[in-house]
Amino acid sequence: MNLEALKKPGIDIGVPGGAELLAFSEALISVNKDELDQARTSLENVLGMDSVPAASAIAANFSKNDRIANGLGIPHDSVMFKATSGVRQHLGLDKYRSAVNTLKYFSSD
Repeated sequence: MNLEALKKPGIDIGVPGGAELLAFSEALISVNKDELDQARTSLENVLGMDSVPAASAIAANFSKNDRIANGLGIPHDSVMFKATSGVRQHLGLDKYRSAVNTLKYFSSD
């Protein structure tokens, strides 16, 4: 999987239907209903009719879990914190406001 594609749309992410999945995830947080409808259609055309509810459920579950963890101030554990260092740095995740919940427990090195 090419993580650079998460920052630069248009780059092949390296998974089947990757471009459509990224477009769908962007459309989910957009306010443009037509964009979301188009993303759903593209996703279904490339990955099949089961892909839209599956991708929707994954996005909803991630959002739910992330919001609960952020609300409670639950940090990552130390193993996960160390294992994700490169990805967090590459994507700039430690700059997000909610990262304070993890960074207060672990040094940023």
